[in-house]
This record gives sequence, C-alpha cells and structure tokens, in this order.
Amino acid sequence: MASSPYRILFVCLGNICRSPAGENTMNHLIELAGLTDHIISDSAGTAGWHTGKGPDPRMTKTLESRGITVTGRAQQLTSELLASHDLILTMDDDNYHEALKVDSQNLYREKIKRFTSFCENSTLTEVPDPYYGGDDGFETVADLMQDGCTHILAQIKKERSL
Repeated sequence: MASSPYRILFVCLGNICRSPAGENTMNHLIELAGLTDHIISDSAGTAGWHTGKGPDPRMTKTLESRGITVTGRAQQLTSELLASHDLILTMDDDNYHEALKVDSQNLYREKIKRFTSFCENSTLTEVPDPYYGGDDGFETVADLMQDGCTHILAQIKKERSL
C-alpha cells in the first residue's frame, strides 16, 4: 500500500512573495525529480490581506526567469492547514511565532520550522521580505528558496526512501 504524499507548507506574512516562491520552487524541484505523486507543496500567509490573489508580479518574473512555473492563490494560515501538512516552513521569526499562535493547543509545534535552518549557502537567519525593496530582494529570496528547497527535498527523499 502506497503511503500518503508528504505535504510541505511555506508560510510568510501575506502569501504573495516569499511563501509562493518556496511553494513554486519546491514544486519545480519535485517535478524535476519525478516525485509529484509523493510530495505536495503549498503556501499560506499569517495575515489574510491578499487572500485569493496570485503571487506578486515581481516574484513571478524573478522565478519565471529561472525556468520556474508560478501558480497559486494566497490563503491565510489556519489550524487545519497546520494539521494537514507534515512540514511547516516559516520565512522569518514573526511568521514562526504567528504560526505557533495558530497552533494554540501545541499540537503541531514539532513540525513548524524556520526555512533558513535548511539553507546551506547562506548565513541569513530569516528570509528578507522583498515587498518594499527592489529587484535584488526578489533575487535574494529566489536564491534562498533554491538553496533551502534543494536540501529539504534531499532530506525527504532520504527519510522516505524515494
């Protein structure tokens, strides 16, 4: 009997820049690895301001320039999303603490992690929010996503013998 897919959730504030970058970068790597039946990636925001909107056009342009297809719509983080995912990856300390607040009964704390803890090519402890900055900020986010997602995927493949 096949095991259920491993589910990853990327979390930032508004779910239009950093977390969709994580979701789409991970989906790209999953597809390249031929593991779309085994791993599912999604994203959410701790705030609901952009619910239903697509990713920021600047983030989309940055990812597409790297050959990554960008899809998805913003949704707000809920306890149901925490329950339905195996790994919850927060982009910064505020997102981490907000995710812990959503987990008011401390049921999912062990699967809520800081995304940068998986990055091996950067010393940053948070993924900087590029929303109010220039193109360089979006490139930095894309670089971090490539780094961290590559290592997360390798870890999941090893743990699940994929």
